[in-house]
Amino acid sequence: MAELATIARPYAEALYKASQADLNGTSQWLDALAAVAGNEQLLQFADNPKVTSQQVFDVIAGVAKVDLSPAGANFLRTVIENGRVQALPEVASQFRALKNAQAGASDAVVYSAFPIAADQLAALARKLETRFGRKLNLSVQEDAALIGGVRVVVGDEVLDTSVRARLEQMKVALTA
Repeated sequence: MAELATIARPYAEALYKASQADLNGTSQWLDALAAVAGNEQLLQFADNPKVTSQQVFDVIAGVAKVDLSPAGANFLRTVIENGRVQALPEVASQFRALKNAQAGASDAVVYSAFPIAADQLAALARKLETRFGRKLNLSVQEDAALIGGVRVVVGDEVLDTSVRARLEQMKVALTA
C-alpha cells in the first residue's frame, strides 16, 4: 500500500485550492473529521464491505459534530467512496502545512510539566516567535515527566529547556 502522505497530498492540495475563501472554517471541520477518522473502530467499520458509503458518511458526520458545508460534505463523500478514510488525519496535517506556509506560520507544540496560564503562554509565544523567526500556532500538552520547564517542538526543531533535559546533560557530563 502506498504511504499515507502520498495518498493524502492530492486531497490536501485540492481542498486547499478549493477553500481559499474560508481556510479557517475548512481547517476546523477538517480537523474534526481527522480526529474521528483516527479511531481504529471507525476504520474497521469503514472497511467492512457490508457497510455502505452513506452509512460511513452518517457515522463520521454524526460523531464529528461539525456543520459541514456542501463542499465539506462532498469532500467527505469523495474520501469515503475512494476508500481513503484512513488518510484523513494526514490530509488534515498537510492542509494545515499548506495554510501555515501561506501565512508564514508554523505549528508548535509546547510540552509543559504544569498548566500554563494564558498570560504566560502569550509571553512565551512572543519569545518563541522571536526565537524561531515566524508566527507560531501554539498548542500545549502536559508532560509530568519533564519535572519543570518546557519543551517546544516546531516542525523538526526542538527547544528543550526542561529540568529533565538539564539533568540528562549533567548526567552525561558527570559520566564522561
